Amino acid sequence: MRIIKAGDTRAVTALLDRAPRRDPAVERRVARIVDAVRREGDRAVRRFARELDGLEGGVDVTAEEMRGAAARVPATVRRAIALAARHIRRVAARQVPRGWTVRPAAGVAIEQRVVPLDRVGCYVPGGRYPLPSSLLMTAIPARVAGVPEVIAVCPRPDDTVMCAAVEAGVSRLLKLGGAHAIAALAYGTASIPRVDKIVGPGNAYVAAAKAMVSADCAIDFFAGPSEILVISETGDPEWIAADLLAQAEHDPDARAILVTPHAALARSVAAAVARRLPSDGPARSSIAANGGIIVTRSLDDAIAIAERMAPEHVVCDSDAQARRLRRAGTIFVGRYSAQASGDYATGSNHVLPTSGAARARGGLGAADFVRVSSVQRVTQQGLRRLAPAVIALADAEGLRAHAESIRVRVGTVAGERR
Repeated sequence: MRIIKAGDTRAVTALLDRAPRRDPAVERRVARIVDAVRREGDRAVRRFARELDGLEGGVDVTAEEMRGAAARVPATVRRAIALAARHIRRVAARQVPRGWTVRPAAGVAIEQRVVPLDRVGCYVPGGRYPLPSSLLMTAIPARVAGVPEVIAVCPRPDDTVMCAAVEAGVSRLLKLGGAHAIAALAYGTASIPRVDKIVGPGNAYVAAAKAMVSADCAIDFFAGPSEILVISETGDPEWIAADLLAQAEHDPDARAILVTPHAALARSVAAAVARRLPSDGPARSSIAANGGIIVTRSLDDAIAIAERMAPEHVVCDSDAQARRLRRAGTIFVGRYSAQASGDYATGSNHVLPTSGAARARGGLGAADFVRVSSVQRVTQQGLRRLAPAVIALADAEGLRAHAESIRVRVGTVAGERR
């Protein structure tokens, strides 16, 4: 694993500052698929499912199939899925915004109304590995938020994914993946209803499709390859190496980075990574292309680098460090807060912003599945109190009809009909 000095600005920039890569060929292919699904509906969806997903038979996984698959899952895995689901529900329950009413002035009441979305689509990848955890992380917060209909799509759901679907209480599980699944959820077909929002991670085709349909259907966020940044002064080199490799195995384009002010720790971690590195596979490719260790002059510089990158996952030594970190999808604090624990069982969501998107938001949560809107009630006396300010501002902006809509009411209230 290469070691970079923080003073090598070109190398540091190449490692940290990576906007999501756009592939014009992928985007053209996705555009054709999305357009075909919009025009042809189910016929196009089934055609692409056969060609790209290897679909045989129907698209829907029946409730009986899901229950049968769940029964085949080893008991240890079933218990793990149930435990993860329990923790996700507990965390999600605290994330749902609450309704309230405030009275900023006499005769004026503003209510915050929180209403669940009607229907959501959860994308579950089914390529390199089965990901039952991604189904739990997307479907359970939606259910906790009160969404009545949750549709999960996965191109090749195995028994563990179907077990997770039963545990999460999905309404339907469809054997669909890729851009055609996203298009079907976004625009609807005769057999697949249109959803209010699409959430969940996916490959380049899924990401491109989500971006393409986002003008017509809400999505969670644009997610790219996974990222981990470790800030450490005192960590165990073997443990740090294990964390870096755990994240690197997600994808050949995943980024795994250590930032430390101690050159000796940097060398020890690099050696530990070399010992643990598999002979082939995505982790090896990821470490070679996107992995690195940055040696800084101070802890302050290390934290500044983390803030600049705004990574998906940050691992740090202490609460004192964590308090200084404001830009991260999620932060793991201390030696035993392994990043992989959050991928599965802590209850915090593993669907997280990447490629610097953590500058603006954190991970997926129950709040992503509700509409927060306001209800305004103004009494006769309340409007009379507001009228001078509203009329003054409307006149100042040149919006005379706005002002007149207040004057006509105030005049009526005062018995001064025009």
